[in-house]
Amino acid sequence: MDIAEIKRKARGEASRRRAVAHEAQHEAAKHALAERGLPFPRQPHHKVVSGFFPYKSEISTLPLLKRLQGEGWQIAMPVVMGEGLPLTFRAWSPGDPTVPGVWNIPVPAETSPEVFPDVLLVPMLAFDNAGYRLGYGGGFYDRTLVKLRALKPVTAVGVAYADQQVERVPRADYDQPLDHVMTEKDTFSCG
Repeated sequence: MDIAEIKRKARGEASRRRAVAHEAQHEAAKHALAERGLPFPRQPHHKVVSGFFPYKSEISTLPLLKRLQGEGWQIAMPVVMGEGLPLTFRAWSPGDPTVPGVWNIPVPAETSPEVFPDVLLVPMLAFDNAGYRLGYGGGFYDRTLVKLRALKPVTAVGVAYADQQVERVPRADYDQPLDHVMTEKDTFSCG
């Protein structure tokens, strides 16, 4: 069985596990993330943090983003530009209007300026202790991390329910590791 097929099968199980965790914990989990904040002290070069609007049963980062904005961070949200392309990030503040993007996920309006995050909050279906994540299979975050890490130091923080952790995520050479993982129960450094 090739890696694409292994990942496809893993996505089905991971999606089911995340949906169960979301049903039981979504309200408490999003507030637990916000109370804890980021898993590292803010560095002088840290200016922009990207979050995401929850899609399906993803844990919500919106309360955390509101806290981070209050701490002086510029907030950004990802925008899918097309198949096979890295994400673009546009400035956004909690309460700003949005427009429907790909898969009807809200995105900042095209008039919002493009920004380059220093810290990315990354959604996922599953994760392991080594910092590898299982996404939806489009490779958007992997391509984005390669692009941004070539420009400057970037910190990738996976955000998920604790029940999404697995022993080992199936991975390929192009998969980009996370630096940290935040769940409703814990935060840890990867690797």
